[in-house]
Amino acid sequence: MVQKAKILLVDDRPENLLALEAILSALDQTLVRASSGEEALKALLTDDFAVILLDVQMPGMDGFETAAHIKRRERTRDIPIIFLTAINHGPHHTFRGYAAGAVDYISKPFDPWVLRAKVSVFVELYMKNCQLREQAALLRLQLEGGDKATAGDAKEPAGLLAELSARLAAVEEQAEALSKQLDDESADAAAVATAAHLERKLTGLRRALDALEPGTGSGAPSVPSQN
Repeated sequence: MVQKAKILLVDDRPENLLALEAILSALDQTLVRASSGEEALKALLTDDFAVILLDVQMPGMDGFETAAHIKRRERTRDIPIIFLTAINHGPHHTFRGYAAGAVDYISKPFDPWVLRAKVSVFVELYMKNCQLREQAALLRLQLEGGDKATAGDAKEPAGLLAELSARLAAVEEQAEALSKQLDDESADAAAVATAAHLERKLTGLRRALDALEPGTGSGAPSVPSQN
């Protein structure tokens, strides 16, 4: 059973956090509050998040500074950030948001349906990446088991290989459907690029699995990196 994704909501105003929770509750994921940039960075030390909704105007550490810290950390630099702001100072202000590492920049008041749709895309991509990491872990176990297996217990690795192939096929099908959905909806370039990266990793994992099939050679294939 796939664990729920965590979404980090960062805003210094409790009423704004409450509104975000009301909008995103339909996604049925885990919503985590942070009332400041410092609190957000603390949450990111221990938990993994699918996406961060980050208010720009906050006392102390503002959204731009918070995003800069997030992008400097190896653990968190790849988490998508959606900036939310109640002000609009023109193209320069927007450019500063993208330069800080945001994948999107939304001005308040925003359309709840649009925000929920954007967040759902990154949640789905996060879920697919989690599934892919699980398949890679199983493949590593298969490779290690293959090195130790004897002729007498050859059926067990073969059964695990078949299960891996079936699970990977399901993830591949879901990833393909998601990519088609992104194309149809003219989604954000960042989401499309993330989906393409996911498909490349799936292709590498499929090649590694295929190389384990009987008659494809005795050399052990390398498992693609999940970074």
